[in-house]
Amino acid sequence: MTYDVVVIGSGPGGYSAAVRAGQYGLKTALIEKQQRLGGTCLLVGCIPTKALLHTADVWDYFKQPEAQGIQCKDPQLNYTQVLDRKNKIVTKHSKGIEFLMRKNKVDVIKGTAKLLGGGRIEIGGDKGLQTVDAKNIILATGSEARMLPGLQPDPNLILTNIEILDMQAIPKTIGIIGAGAVGVEFASIFNRFGSKVTILEMLPRLVPVEDEEVSKELEKHFKKAGIRCETGAKAENIRKNANSVSLSATLAGGQGEEMEFDKLLVAVGRKPVTENLGLENTRAQLDRGFAVVDQYQRTQEPGLYAIGDIVAGTPQLAHVATAEGMVAVAHIAGKQVRPINRNRIPGATYTDPGIGSVGLTEAQAKAQGFKVKVGKFPFMANSKATILDKHEGFVKVVADEQFGEILGVHIIGPEAFELVAEAVTAMEAEATVDTMIAAIHAHPTIYEALGEAFNNVYGLAINI
Repeated sequence: MTYDVVVIGSGPGGYSAAVRAGQYGLKTALIEKQQRLGGTCLLVGCIPTKALLHTADVWDYFKQPEAQGIQCKDPQLNYTQVLDRKNKIVTKHSKGIEFLMRKNKVDVIKGTAKLLGGGRIEIGGDKGLQTVDAKNIILATGSEARMLPGLQPDPNLILTNIEILDMQAIPKTIGIIGAGAVGVEFASIFNRFGSKVTILEMLPRLVPVEDEEVSKELEKHFKKAGIRCETGAKAENIRKNANSVSLSATLAGGQGEEMEFDKLLVAVGRKPVTENLGLENTRAQLDRGFAVVDQYQRTQEPGLYAIGDIVAGTPQLAHVATAEGMVAVAHIAGKQVRPINRNRIPGATYTDPGIGSVGLTEAQAKAQGFKVKVGKFPFMANSKATILDKHEGFVKVVADEQFGEILGVHIIGPEAFELVAEAVTAMEAEATVDTMIAAIHAHPTIYEALGEAFNNVYGLAINI
């Protein structure tokens, strides 16, 4: 059987690409080696993690209900029920993807795919080997957690994003190596659930891809919340004990310290899943394991596209994979398509306080030669933030002094990962600072803080 499009991998990028191909009337198949559809994001990543983070947000209110004028004696956190809720959410949405495949007439083939070249794909599954032919193939195989040299995941002691989601009890102590989005989100979860959390990050600051002021604000809040943050730190000699994990840490000042934790989460990044795919049978090129593509997501092999976490040069984010999938399928279908603008990709980190960002940081803008004007506005001066009792953080607008072009917006505070949507839309529409000053922001809302930050590029914020 020959398909117009075969998508390998059912994560957000893969299943969205398959749906869009079906919408365009292309004969489409989706190959997935896991038993359930959804990929890392749905099964062991974005969705279950955010479910736990939401529970942590709710639990915060129950721990101090008097602040809301509510009497709630001796609240209890039932972690078994927390996990059950998380699992039900995952199951619901995985079944939702199955429905979307049926609705859009996409054939789902369970098994492990290998490229044979020339548009042929070998699939190994429960029914043995089968081969399908495709006019176009979209690789959406995603990524997996990187491990430190010499370590292997252990569901009882040494964890990745997979094992930590299935822990059956909240640990008394947990060490986290790596302060990117994964590390700080789990730190935020388990700190609020009652664990004593220590973060070890080799780079000089937490969330190092963010604007430096955002990193400083997050560290300040984490330390206030009781999370130990050691940046510029190195973890070595990691060893498993009977019921704990020990390591030797070299801290930023050069001093050494022996540390012991009930659990250790390794969150040092993710590597692309491109091995054993049969890419050697094609002309596709790899850069340190990542697929090299053009603006339409094409590899060097005719008819072979790559999207998502395996692509060189784009951030490993679910929404990036989906956007790249839309570009690839539109190109295959001969539709008008606009390639993704890498400077318009929002970042979202779901800690407390949350982080949302898009575009250039202040340092990046200056390094690129822009004359920069910055507007900041603190949530401390926002009335809705007062109502929510969420005062931490600020909105920071990085703009070009000459033309008022919005170069970047960086938010840390309540619902920052939602608020960044306005900034993304503004930048995509090429709105200027003056445009956003003229846009009326509803009151009382937390997104008023963006309006104030845009005003403050010119020193015209009202409420500070």
